[in-house]
Amino acid sequence: MRSEQRADRGAVTAEFAIVLPAVLAVLLLGVAAILLATQRVALTSAAAELARLEARGDTAAAEAREGRLGPAVESQRSREGVLHCVSLRSRPAAGLLEAVAVSAKGCAAVSDGGGP
Repeated sequence: MRSEQRADRGAVTAEFAIVLPAVLAVLLLGVAAILLATQRVALTSAAAELARLEARGDTAAAEAREGRLGPAVESQRSREGVLHCVSLRSRPAAGLLEAVAVSAKGCAAVSDGGGP
């Protein structure tokens, strides 16, 4: 009976040694997914805000807002008909996540400066 208990203890240890890395990998993937989703939401909000500011001609506020994004964020502007669009792209983390680029695009109607 004692030898069976010792054998079971060894089996539990072996199972734990196999399962622990798998559980850690799943947890790390979850944290990475949350990090990427958070970065995407932040970029989407910033792109929309920049597009609105630039479309209405408030370039000083737009430059200040873009400056707060940091040097790791690349931006591009385009015109699509009456829309002014801003695209932002960044790599939010180092290590393995450095290979993943997160991007977002925001557009706003260009103000003609006239009243109704």
